[in-house]
Amino acid sequence: MKFVNLLIKPASSQCNLRCRYCFYEDEAQNRSQHSMGIMTEELADLLIRQTFDAVDPDGAVSFAFQGGEPTVAGLPFFRHFVDEVKASKPPAVKVSFSVQTNGTLLNEDWAAFFHENGFLVGLSLDGFREAHNAYRVDASGEGTWKRALAAKTLLEKHGVSCNALCVVTRDCAASPELVYRRLKNFGFRFLQFIACMDPIGHARGQEPYSLTPEQYGRFLCEVFDLWYRDWAAGDYHSVRIFDDYIHILLGDGASTCATCGTCGSYLVIEGDGSAYPCDFYVLDHWKIGDITETPISEMAVSRKAAEFLSSGAEKPVECRTCSYRNICNGGCKNDWYADSKGNHNYYCKAFQTLLDYAMPRMEQIARAELAARKDRG
Repeated sequence: MKFVNLLIKPASSQCNLRCRYCFYEDEAQNRSQHSMGIMTEELADLLIRQTFDAVDPDGAVSFAFQGGEPTVAGLPFFRHFVDEVKASKPPAVKVSFSVQTNGTLLNEDWAAFFHENGFLVGLSLDGFREAHNAYRVDASGEGTWKRALAAKTLLEKHGVSCNALCVVTRDCAASPELVYRRLKNFGFRFLQFIACMDPIGHARGQEPYSLTPEQYGRFLCEVFDLWYRDWAAGDYHSVRIFDDYIHILLGDGASTCATCGTCGSYLVIEGDGSAYPCDFYVLDHWKIGDITETPISEMAVSRKAAEFLSSGAEKPVECRTCSYRNICNGGCKNDWYADSKGNHNYYCKAFQTLLDYAMPRMEQIARAELAARKDRG
């Protein structure tokens, strides 16, 4: 395998917060075992060995940590993991580390560790204080905005690369300019906006935080305006979905499975070593194996993995006649639903609204980037 991308949940669904919209807590409630426990060092060692056995001698490995809250596993676990990677990594294999965190457990030691080992840190920060505190609360129901910002300051002090991940709730969608400018003014150069998910099996759009396609479409259009103005003024900030669409126009491909139109770009490894094909499908039905029984190189090409890939092959029916089908690629299949006519993407209208509105300027940016590449030789 040329690339091995792992999303590791070292603390499973365990978390020190009680975010009211947490999709992973919802997943945990919809499987036979709520938490798979904290990953042991022995299991981590096995995972690392299997990873380097699977990757090509000149390949690349991405170890991404997520949760729950991954830092619940403790800094000693992370130190051991990184030390074992460094000790066993084949000479020509490239390795990268990243972690997605709520930031509230970080301290000087964590920040120094991230800096020393080149971690890219994604910090969950929902735009502005009121929107964040409405849903991202601790076990006592208190908002966590100030603690998340304190983590940003701490990471910045130690020179840690830090991106912002903003869950777009109904509150965020109502104030796109405030969301964008606040995150930008905090010094984030890379922003990722994720549409808030409704509970599994529930009707869409019924929760206090729920996002409708119309709201999401307006949010994306208004953020695009702000982002484009910054680009035109030479003050570029990355917004992942916009970047992906422009890279697709350039023929580069996309950085996320949601925009590239193909599942199977990574494996999820739970705290007990069980493996799944996607973070949104860590459910009993989609378990593809266990590293204590089957190497990840075999699980990646297993019958269950193939079943998962095939389940995303039939694109939404709207894609057949859509002029943006090769750019949007049907979106993330977790947003799909089916009826007698076939598959549909709940957010199809949002993406179509954005692309109708922004495509001429996206093409302008793509042309400018192409010209810049030619100038660079």
